[in-house]
Amino acid sequence: MKTLTINNSIEKAASVIGKTWPLYGFVTSNPLSGYEKSSFLDAVKNANNLSGGSFFPTAAVYTEALGKKEIDNDILLDLLVEKGYQQSPDFYLNQMASEKTVSKENPNRLLDQLTVKWLSAFLDEGMAEWQMPFKSEGFFKAWKKIAVFDDQFKSIKNISADPEEAIKNALAGINEAGYEEIFKFHISSLAGWVGYIKYRTDTDSLWQQKYPISIMDYLAVRLTIAKLIDAQIAPLKNYNDHLSELIQLKHIFLKAWEMSWQSELKGILKENSIQLSNQTKEKKLPDAQMVFCIDTRSELIRRHIESKGNYETFGFAGFFGIAMDYEDLATGISRKSCPPIVPSAYKVSEIPQIGKGEELANYQKKKEEQKFSNYFLNRLKSMLPSAFGFVEGSGILYGVSLLARSIFPGNLYRYEKKNELSHEGICEPSLNHHQVSSDKFDNIPLEQKVAIVKSAFDVMGWKEFAPLVVFAGHGSHTKNNAFGSSLDCGACAASPGRHNARMLAKLANIKEVRMVLKESYNIAIPENTFFLGAEHNTTTDEIVLFDSEAPLSLQKNLAKLKADLLSIQRSSSAERRGMLNGAVKLSEKKANNWAETRPEWGLAKNAGFIIGPRNLSKHVNLGSRCFLQSYDWKTDTTGAVLEAIMQGPMVVTQWINNHYYFSTVDNEKFGGGSKITHNVVGKFGVVQGNGGDLKRGIPLQSVKASDDEIYHQPLRLSVVIEAPTERIDQILERNAHIKSLLENEWIYLMIMDPQKGGEITHYSKNDNPLSPINAIENLETVL
Repeated sequence: MKTLTINNSIEKAASVIGKTWPLYGFVTSNPLSGYEKSSFLDAVKNANNLSGGSFFPTAAVYTEALGKKEIDNDILLDLLVEKGYQQSPDFYLNQMASEKTVSKENPNRLLDQLTVKWLSAFLDEGMAEWQMPFKSEGFFKAWKKIAVFDDQFKSIKNISADPEEAIKNALAGINEAGYEEIFKFHISSLAGWVGYIKYRTDTDSLWQQKYPISIMDYLAVRLTIAKLIDAQIAPLKNYNDHLSELIQLKHIFLKAWEMSWQSELKGILKENSIQLSNQTKEKKLPDAQMVFCIDTRSELIRRHIESKGNYETFGFAGFFGIAMDYEDLATGISRKSCPPIVPSAYKVSEIPQIGKGEELANYQKKKEEQKFSNYFLNRLKSMLPSAFGFVEGSGILYGVSLLARSIFPGNLYRYEKKNELSHEGICEPSLNHHQVSSDKFDNIPLEQKVAIVKSAFDVMGWKEFAPLVVFAGHGSHTKNNAFGSSLDCGACAASPGRHNARMLAKLANIKEVRMVLKESYNIAIPENTFFLGAEHNTTTDEIVLFDSEAPLSLQKNLAKLKADLLSIQRSSSAERRGMLNGAVKLSEKKANNWAETRPEWGLAKNAGFIIGPRNLSKHVNLGSRCFLQSYDWKTDTTGAVLEAIMQGPMVVTQWINNHYYFSTVDNEKFGGGSKITHNVVGKFGVVQGNGGDLKRGIPLQSVKASDDEIYHQPLRLSVVIEAPTERIDQILERNAHIKSLLENEWIYLMIMDPQKGGEITHYSKNDNPLSPINAIENLETVL
């Protein structure tokens, strides 16, 4: 047998965990992404054998779902019989409930503590006043130089300075064939921290370039410490037949819940389709068209907009098709503003609008003064000579501030919003190639500008344009929330989508772009059509229009739209909060309350993804549970647009769905833990209390109504696509990864074939992959 090298073994071992994204660029992802080539059930069994954890809802959760009829009893019974289980559901629920949770002491607790101590010191990104010395030499070498001063580690001065040699020394006497399993064991022991190392190495961030660290470095430090303190190096086998049987049962109950949800969803869509086909169609140009992110939170606001007046809405990935980094005007720092799987081709910065150079200069001056004040106050609080005097001298002011934020958070929100410094009214976005640093908007060739705009229109199947077209990105507003970025746009790598929305609007307003679209692609945009960016605040449901450059001819249209949006904010907030009066003020209070644990629910309860025209779901209340992607199969003659949607948004929504799923079934291991005891470490992550593994998922308060009551229903994603079956088949044959996700049941796929009367089919990996399923008729609600 070929000898395994340490590098190969580390690479294979590291594949069992995903990346841990930093707080300032939080990205939802599947914590079991390394197992996606296996079936969901096998992945759970393998992960359980390696590191343990809970991978399914509890018996109590299943019991509650059955009681609420969220799980169809007939579907459950059929699945149980199919797998050879002849007893009643209650019998098996009792078996699950009687499972004894054995709380095993972590044999490597001390090893974890020591490893985390050094990782947190080395990976710090400016939070600590005193930085760890020798960081530029890399993690292992820096640790070796400093740890020798610890009495416990004096002997490390004799080990090699090469991390690979240190690993070999720590594993002396162990056959190389066993290296991979040992590495998996130690990588999974601190999956959050190692996931962040993966993030640093894969993205090659500035911090990584300056202070390099690798998984080999991590293993060299950890295994060397393990040998010195006589910790457990090789994993113990964790497999047992009884546990495997319980996993199988829990999986059956999960599938029954998912199939019940799918049946309800299919019935509703089918019923809606029948009702629409019986209605007389009137062709009337909308007063305005609004494009929202496919985010589940957009479903509610779109319904309320469409019910308010002659408005049309679309769903599009929140980065609006522009693979870009955005340079913050105030800090000069560039951040990714597109999905992490998409390389950034462009960089967007801000330049003054015509005649507003002086206003921009004043804005920047105020921002610099604000920045210096914040820095000065932080230094006073942190420096030893001034800390005590500062606290005593400013205590009263801070006390008043905390009291005001505790008692009047809503009033402060409105005051701060009224007086906040905003650059959108004096700046316009400037698009440049990522490698080029320039203030010239014309750096991008005309054909590229046209391609960006045309691509967006093609995806949505756009045919006619209203006088006002609004691209509405979305962002959230919370206070004192370490995971605040997890509530911003997932498609924009946890950045607000406003920058991408403004950029696409700017491109679509360029006269030369419109001319090429008309002459070369037969896309005729009326002269009186104006595009503008906007932002939907998902905490308060406020929609802000960036209309400073809108022509005078459209001011009347804008005034009506703004008035309607205020009314829409009230009605959508009322539905979201479940109250008739005061919903907006309550939302503003929650947004600005530093003690609020649940300012909004984010993408909790996500379970479906609908890819098709708006009439599939228009006027249907989907309970903010579905991602909505606009798509018209008739305008996509080659299937290229649908293929791009399945390669991009469908994969990203699967990440989101799995992230919420695992954060719900085991929040301690896969989630973000309780916000109440969060401690931010190094500016990039969170630990629970005073240490432990880096949290990599959604906080408990974002998926549970209380410590014991779930809010998010942990179901795998069900995708519905309106397109010809043959087209879907061809796309799957060309995309092995997507096909694998479906066949391994990480995603479910259903097709409404318009060429077969809207017949609903369900994907399976049998010889006849797309087999018909009868839709349940006469269902009135999804929830």
